[in-house]
Amino acid sequence: MSDKATIEVNGQKYDFPLVKGTENEVAIDIKSLRGATNGVVTIDPGYKNTGSCTSAITFLDGEKGILRYRGYAIEELAEKADFLEVAYLLIFGELPTQEQLDKFHADIKSHSIVDDDVRKIVDAFPKSAHPMGVLASLTSALTAFNPSSVNVNSEEDMYKAIVRIMGKFPVLVAWTLRKKHGLPLDYGDKNLGYVQNVLKMMFKQPNEDYVLDPVVVDALDKLLILHADHEQNCSTSTVRIVGSSHAGLFASLSSGISALWGPLHGGANQAVLEMLEAIKEDGGDTKKYMAKAKDKDDPFRLMGFGHRVYKNFDPRARIIKKSADEVLGNLGIEDPILDIAKGLEKEALEDSYFVDRKLYPNVDFYSGIIYRAMGIPTDMFTVMFALGRLPGWIAQWREMRLNNEPIGRPRQIYIGETLRPFKTINQR
Repeated sequence: MSDKATIEVNGQKYDFPLVKGTENEVAIDIKSLRGATNGVVTIDPGYKNTGSCTSAITFLDGEKGILRYRGYAIEELAEKADFLEVAYLLIFGELPTQEQLDKFHADIKSHSIVDDDVRKIVDAFPKSAHPMGVLASLTSALTAFNPSSVNVNSEEDMYKAIVRIMGKFPVLVAWTLRKKHGLPLDYGDKNLGYVQNVLKMMFKQPNEDYVLDPVVVDALDKLLILHADHEQNCSTSTVRIVGSSHAGLFASLSSGISALWGPLHGGANQAVLEMLEAIKEDGGDTKKYMAKAKDKDDPFRLMGFGHRVYKNFDPRARIIKKSADEVLGNLGIEDPILDIAKGLEKEALEDSYFVDRKLYPNVDFYSGIIYRAMGIPTDMFTVMFALGRLPGWIAQWREMRLNNEPIGRPRQIYIGETLRPFKTINQR
């Protein structure tokens, strides 16, 4: 293969170098296009064919159903590692030794206390406030309580910023849920593991002990791992582009939370449960809705099936399906919504229409089922997604700053009015 691409514009040819990734991905490096051609740019709405950066963090092949963090297969990480190990891997590039992991966890726990004035901010929100709005606001507010900017040239400063947000973010997640339920705010238990502590902070009742269920702990651990990073998606790209202005880590993360809030991104698992609720209200006939989904003239869309990136299957769904089955079996929950979900899953996996089109249940479908079974409200699902994505956002922000990437500044093609004279108000 040639090491260059030739682009012809108005009869003039221009050569541009090719960039090849370690997994044989190929890109045309067009950073000099505008200068070389006297103003010509490319246009790619949604950036579906545009690489915004080179990255060593996550490899994704949607056609083959491959997802790897730092070269490790997601299947192996979900089976053999815990969330904190995966977080360390994403952020620092290698799996930690036991000593490194112990220190990482200890340092996170030492920074897990949130300034008590943040409680006043939580108290100011009504119970009806959407949890994602609360979480974005609280994360942004941390900047006020930690005003010094991160010196990215100092490994010590960078590390402190990372363990600080890794420690405080789960508290903000738990407080967001407890505010919604009218429960007293809790700082958790330093004797517990990272995921175990999240669950206790979220669900402990003030008048009883909280007993951890190992099946639930394992399912949440896997869900957080599966959501930890996903290449240059909407929220991750937002974190990088905001951070490219040299905005601080907390401000950049807050922007990612806001991007994740959208129903086309992190809100997908919430949309699954809302669809299931609608089916229940209409009598719970899954066959009727499968037929509606297959009717191209029917506006109904089956949420949680297929994926915009994975054209074959979502590798994360294969992993979490087992956890969903275990959680439902272990908790013994009788819930018509979950019964409808299992019915849709069974029919889709057996229906040739869905099988031929590879419209399999995706990770959003199963994560919604698990979160509902755990007792997490539907509008908290995206908050849980954010908790899992936190180390990926941190890793991407850190990589961008260490690479000293330029400020993000996309171009456009103007299609508005050309120059025209100003009209005074009595001429309009």
